[in-house]
Amino acid sequence: MKTEGTPLLPHGGYRKLRSYVVAEAVYDATVVFCRRFYRSDRRMTDQMVQAARSGVRNISEGSGAAATSRKTEIKLTNVARASLGDELLRDYESFLRQNKLRTWLKESRHAIAMRDRLRHDHVEELPDSKPGIIRLTGLAGLADFVAEAEPEIAGNAMVCAVHQAVYLLGRQIESQGRQFLDSGGFTENLYNRRQQARRI
Repeated sequence: MKTEGTPLLPHGGYRKLRSYVVAEAVYDATVVFCRRFYRSDRRMTDQMVQAARSGVRNISEGSGAAATSRKTEIKLTNVARASLGDELLRDYESFLRQNKLRTWLKESRHAIAMRDRLRHDHVEELPDSKPGIIRLTGLAGLADFVAEAEPEIAGNAMVCAVHQAVYLLGRQIESQGRQFLDSGGFTENLYNRRQQARRI
């Protein structure tokens, strides 16, 4: 949002953040995942969906709060990271473990291929696959993929997607911290604006 002529700090624009795009895809896919695999477990569904929703909403709230508080922006971005990384991720890992499904190692070819696919919203010109094989066509297709993929693949796809969101939010927090140190916050900006106005 434009802030020229006001003491407000730059804020908004969160929909363009890659962290938000990934977190929103995780949220949508989590709803589908829980409807499919936790149909009769209302409590687990509520917990997982709420953690995923918290990731998305705290990014947007932090972006809005940045207008008057960089510290609040950083705090809310970290809440988003914690909701996804410390809550939702553990639930997906538990799903795999409790159902005696493999959890892909970080450097396994399956995990590398999945992470690469999730880096793109849409992957064009995919090679042909065997009949009946469900394929992920990119981040934008994550919810549809989770609705049909084998449980082990669906669970690991969500683990990879959540890891990606957490990584991006970690980078975002680092960037916000540097910006705060370099430019200060709302109070400093307000003081500087008042000083400039007095000199006019």
